[in-house]
Amino acid sequence: MGTPDYYKMPSGTSHSNQRKSFPGHRSHFKPRIGLSFSNSGAVEPKNTVPFKMTNPEITPFERPRLVERKLLSKSQPEGDGAVVRRSIGRPELKNFDPFLLLDEFSVSPPAGFPDHPHRGFETVTYMLKGAFTHQDFAGHKGTIKAGDLQWMTAGRGIVHCEMPASKGAQNGLQLWVNLSSKDKLIEPAYQELEGKDIPKVEKDGVRAVVIAGEALGIKSPVYTRTPTMFLDFTLKPGAVLHQPVPEGWNAFAYVLEGEAIFGDLSSSAIGAHHTVQLSSGNGLSIWNKSNSPCRFVLIGGQPLNEPVVQYGPFVMNNKQEIIQAIEDYQRSRNGFERAVGWRSDPVGLSDAE
Repeated sequence: MGTPDYYKMPSGTSHSNQRKSFPGHRSHFKPRIGLSFSNSGAVEPKNTVPFKMTNPEITPFERPRLVERKLLSKSQPEGDGAVVRRSIGRPELKNFDPFLLLDEFSVSPPAGFPDHPHRGFETVTYMLKGAFTHQDFAGHKGTIKAGDLQWMTAGRGIVHCEMPASKGAQNGLQLWVNLSSKDKLIEPAYQELEGKDIPKVEKDGVRAVVIAGEALGIKSPVYTRTPTMFLDFTLKPGAVLHQPVPEGWNAFAYVLEGEAIFGDLSSSAIGAHHTVQLSSGNGLSIWNKSNSPCRFVLIGGQPLNEPVVQYGPFVMNNKQEIIQAIEDYQRSRNGFERAVGWRSDPVGLSDAE
């Protein structure tokens, strides 16, 4: 298959002089453990006032968000033998400002995402099953397990790997959040939360894991440079959720299990592995009319409204900045100095699955 135009090497740069190769669009998978941000300054979205409901079948929002379109994510190869279901980042939804990519991944050893670089954005890895080990060229390493979160700011440059840490299939989500032009060349940083430390709440048949933002009166401590909400909901049969979403933000849902009705009770239920792109508005209503639980993530963010130029693991604002990123990586400078001679260590596997 041919390389999409937006991943081709910019003119004036030859593939033959690349010091390292890029494993593939999503092989830019990326966790890591080490540094962490202060939790002060966490973004608090507006329009999060709870509503008092008399009839849960009726949306309480003045401008309810409706389903603009739905897309089924099919399995495709990525990285070194990994399999992903791509949501954002596919040809039909190349990016959804400020989001560049969302993958639901399944990786079994020896597959994975070996050493690769990043510049200009953030990666958010949320493990659903199993464990992933990550290492970077600054000496940081660690393992994120089921329920854990890593929010990595690549900034001016990171080289790292992400590989399975246990036998069997390791499953999770990875979201790419773009950075504004003023933040693209900041120093790399990490926020990691173990599953036990991520806020959770359960009410009226709705369970929420608050990765970023706020839900059901509970706030996440995660700091988001690009204002973002990332919520993991499970609705029991018959449950209803009315979730505020700030006006002006782009938002979408991705269904992990089961099915639910989004936006309008008269519309059809949407099932697993579908991306639900939402219209503008100040909130979203979801109903589970099925006989089984439904699990989905709701993700929203404030658009940057800036040009996006991407070459694989580099995301900048113009072509010249992309060429500069490639040259910096190849020549180990301007953020990539520690890439000289660096190779990740082999990852040992535990028996836990």
